[in-house]
Amino acid sequence: MTDARQKLQELLRELFQFDCADLDFGIYRIMNHKRAEIERFVEKDLLDAVARELDQGALSSQAQAASQLAEAAQEVRGNLGADAISPEGDLSEQYRTTPLGQRYVELRGQAATYRARPGQETLVFNHLYAFFSRYYQDGDFISKRRYSRRERYAIPYNGEEVYLHWANKDQYYVKTGEHFTDYTFKAPGGVTVHFKLQAADVEQNNVKGEKRFFIPLTAKATWEESSREVVIPFEYRPLTEQESIPYGTRDQQEKIIAEALERIPAKFRKQVEVAGALTAERRKNAKGDSVSYLEHHLRQYTRRNTSDFFIHKDLRGFLERELDFYLKNEVLNLEELLAGDDQRA
Repeated sequence: MTDARQKLQELLRELFQFDCADLDFGIYRIMNHKRAEIERFVEKDLLDAVARELDQGALSSQAQAASQLAEAAQEVRGNLGADAISPEGDLSEQYRTTPLGQRYVELRGQAATYRARPGQETLVFNHLYAFFSRYYQDGDFISKRRYSRRERYAIPYNGEEVYLHWANKDQYYVKTGEHFTDYTFKAPGGVTVHFKLQAADVEQNNVKGEKRFFIPLTAKATWEESSREVVIPFEYRPLTEQESIPYGTRDQQEKIIAEALERIPAKFRKQVEVAGALTAERRKNAKGDSVSYLEHHLRQYTRRNTSDFFIHKDLRGFLERELDFYLKNEVLNLEELLAGDDQRA
């Protein structure tokens, strides 16, 4: 698999949130319903479509040019001698002014301009990656209309005296977060696990501030043997300056979960049945790896309480318009073509 193809497939999996396949609420339930179809598109249908278009387009022309060149070479050797063309394909200097020689040189020049199939595929995959990645930022799809390389964005203005516009105007906003309810699940062996929120530092008046995360207080987790209940307290707050060092600036909640998956079972290492219940396999993920009860429910809990998303009213129409712009300005570059025409005129 080429790097360009793999990079595009990874971007599409991120766009379609394949890492959230274990979530079963809201928009994720809809995505999961189409998961197999999307996976087939990313793994097979997209590649087949690229190959089919290349076969019908550039590669078809390339094959035709190669066939014409082979016929011309055969004609040159038949009329001008077997040594008229070197093993490397170069025409002997003495025949370059002949009609057959001129035609051969012209066809050879045309054939040399074509890319090999791997190069063609890499170019297509790189363009697809560039197109989709320009509308994807920090886990969100941003529908900003492109205008030109210098004035980057365009507003769909039709001459109104007053016109209000914002980046996600064509989208519905769905807020699922910050319910802050306790979360309970049943683990094997009759063990009941409670996630209880002890403190929540929320944004006031819907004003965006520092990012907040669900942080398990592992040291305060308890096991009540009589009721067979595990209680794991959480805080919902921004990271402290010291916490920001190991968690970095990206995927902090994932890193917090990864750390919790080690520390929480370790907390109950003396209660073997508790540790076993938390780490027991609940399911397999898309890669076939084991996902424990604790991991599954930690992701459910954090995502359910913090997932906001937008639904575009006409995403297909938006992408078709943007693709038209991309092809004209990034692939064909009409500005340079028009400038070249003016210079020739």
